[in-house]
Amino acid sequence: MHAGVPAAERLDREVERRLEELAALIERFAPGDGMHATVVDGVSLIRAAQPSEPIPTVYKPMLCVIAQGRKQVMLADEVYVYGPGRHLVVTVDLPLVGEVLVASRERPYLCLALDVQPSDVSALLTEPGLPRPSAAPGSEPEARGLFVSRTDLPLMDAALRLIRLLEAPQDIPILAPLAVREILYRLLQSEQGGQLLRIALAGSQAQRIAKAISLVKSNYTQPLRIEAIAREVHMSPSALHHQFKAVTAMSPLQYQKQLRLQEARRLMLGEVVDAATAGYRVGYESPSQFSREYSRLFGAPPSRDVARLRSRMGSKSLMG
Repeated sequence: MHAGVPAAERLDREVERRLEELAALIERFAPGDGMHATVVDGVSLIRAAQPSEPIPTVYKPMLCVIAQGRKQVMLADEVYVYGPGRHLVVTVDLPLVGEVLVASRERPYLCLALDVQPSDVSALLTEPGLPRPSAAPGSEPEARGLFVSRTDLPLMDAALRLIRLLEAPQDIPILAPLAVREILYRLLQSEQGGQLLRIALAGSQAQRIAKAISLVKSNYTQPLRIEAIAREVHMSPSALHHQFKAVTAMSPLQYQKQLRLQEARRLMLGEVVDAATAGYRVGYESPSQFSREYSRLFGAPPSRDVARLRSRMGSKSLMG
């Protein structure tokens, strides 16, 4: 039936057809710009009718599949660009700067975001017949806590099965967990599956770093105590620093600084506090240091940056 059409090209056309259906479903259930939670637990739909400015946001572990448009995220000074036919996977909490590159009113940016729970990946590993990791826990090569990869047909089909459930909410309690499970399985079988696999291996370096990240996040307003965190995750301070930077592209201190500054920005925007109060509440004792580091991250002093954001209608934090 496909005489003369190479198999790889046929596959691409099939993926394109799935992307068109995915785009139509996202438009139907995300009628306006922004991030829309759905009745399927852990699934959000994102729409933007115009390119966005760079928006710093802490991404949690998730899968983002773009149906239409194009986006880039920056981790420190590393840039990851993805669009239709490619997906982003974040395996640990990461402070990223996201920017929608291609979007218009006629063809808006449309994205499916699915929370990825490491515990769900770990549960999947107990299934008999699932390929086992090639490296023992603790000896795996260093890898970033995110990757962009090609979205193949099996993964697209699994994502579509999940989103189609929005049209049949009575089926969600039974079928949604199965669809999520298949998506995780497809990701584990993909070319970058090893990176997802490592966060689920008990005793792995990746899991220790994930715990260290959690400790930094939960105590980000307090002075950073590397030795105490290293003891908690059973690593030496030097190994913790090295592996932390390998996964996050930043040192623990730089990571903490990103968390502090992003929370200060949220406080000034959402709770209408002044810069000095916001800086103090996130752990800064020196207002001048806070203003200096804030300007370095956001490109303008706190008061000017917040005024600019407030003046821009539709300036929303879009993950995915």
